[in-house]
Amino acid sequence: MSLRHAVLGLLAESPASGYDLMKMFNASLANVWPATQSQVYGELSKLTTAGLVEVAAHGPRGRKEYAITDDGLAELRHWLTEVEPSGPPRHDGLLRVFFLGIVTPLEAQTFLLHQAERAAHTRTTLEHLEETAEWDEEMISVYGRIALEYGLRISAMQEEWARWAADEVTSAKARKASELAQAQHSGQEGQDEEARPGEGK
Repeated sequence: MSLRHAVLGLLAESPASGYDLMKMFNASLANVWPATQSQVYGELSKLTTAGLVEVAAHGPRGRKEYAITDDGLAELRHWLTEVEPSGPPRHDGLLRVFFLGIVTPLEAQTFLLHQAERAAHTRTTLEHLEETAEWDEEMISVYGRIALEYGLRISAMQEEWARWAADEVTSAKARKASELAQAQHSGQEGQDEEARPGEGK
């Protein structure tokens, strides 16, 4: 549902065509909630049918300018103040960390250092955006800068954590845990355990 509210939010600042909305998406929201052209135009159609958006003006070559309606503004305010953010319920990268004992310490360290480099690259990209964007007093600009700060801080933390974790996986404790995990698949463990029921008889 967030794409719907992203479109409503952009239109709450000013009326815009589908083309204008895509430009604003790419300039401000793409790092938070990316959307394709077909998704944005599809959402505009749904919002118009639902009465949350209306065609405010027609231009050359079939250009339509959309504006948020009173119902659309009420929906946006409801979403902002009464709907709890869902947040990311899954994290593929962190899920893998739980099982890094299956690979060698060097492989685990390489994986984590790659994550550190990705975070550093993200931060560099955001820093460039911070330096080059034309920050003005419009709503999307003012609050977009606040959102950008989140990305800067999170990416810095992610890089710091990944580099710390890369050292941790080479510690004696991590190596021991890795050896125990790998031994279960190489026949080094369980040689003295009793045979399973029905075996060895």
